[in-house]
Amino acid sequence: MSRITNIETFARAGYLGRAVVYGLTGFLALTTGGSKGTTGVLEEIGTMSGGAILLSLVGLGLLGYGIFRLYGAWMDLQGHGSDAKGMVVRLGHAASGFAHIFLCYFAFKTVFDWPVESSGDGDSAGQAAGTLAAMPMGEILLALVGVGFLAAAANQAIKAYTAKFMGLLDADAPAMAEYVGRAGYAARAVVFGVLGWKITAAALSDDAASVGGIGQVLNSLRSTNWLYTAVAIGLLLFGLFSLVMARYRRITNDNVLERLKS
Repeated sequence: MSRITNIETFARAGYLGRAVVYGLTGFLALTTGGSKGTTGVLEEIGTMSGGAILLSLVGLGLLGYGIFRLYGAWMDLQGHGSDAKGMVVRLGHAASGFAHIFLCYFAFKTVFDWPVESSGDGDSAGQAAGTLAAMPMGEILLALVGVGFLAAAANQAIKAYTAKFMGLLDADAPAMAEYVGRAGYAARAVVFGVLGWKITAAALSDDAASVGGIGQVLNSLRSTNWLYTAVAIGLLLFGLFSLVMARYRRITNDNVLERLKS
């Protein structure tokens, strides 16, 4: 049972860290003149009073979530199986794990003032895209990343429409979790869809440097004020939903529990 307890500890700490990042992303988008992505939000936390301590805690939470996602993909904690569809879902979870571990690294790099080549959500995303594009068959790889984000957007939209995520929560989870979750997943669907389109277009036009992150995506929505506001509110609500997940999420299914016990 100790491994199960450790998994839950990592996961619940991770959902708390995710709640802070998404909650602040939505809040800052609504209340400030600029839009910040995930790395920009982490930098913003570092400037707050007691920011180093808070950022360290958020970094640990993001690390916990990354470990939970990687371990969950490896052990198939949600029982997706090993067929083609199940492996695609598990690979998506693994990618999410690596992304959150990177955010943890960025958080601690900010806390300890390690050298940073550039600052800003768009710059870091553009550099990462440029590095990938410079690899053998890099443009194809970058296009696949873009398609992956488009697929993730479709997945988020399906979750928003079906509310199947409620099946992951304990029965005593608050009823409002469904509506908060729907709004959060819908906002992420928009963000991932725009990001996937921009990455795919950049790969096809051989312009990897133009790739930006979530902050740039939010800025691109400003021309449609109602959509920008709706997405910002949705991201804020996704932060709230992450708090619900931290408290009420069922981490493993019965089959996996039996396997881990053995």
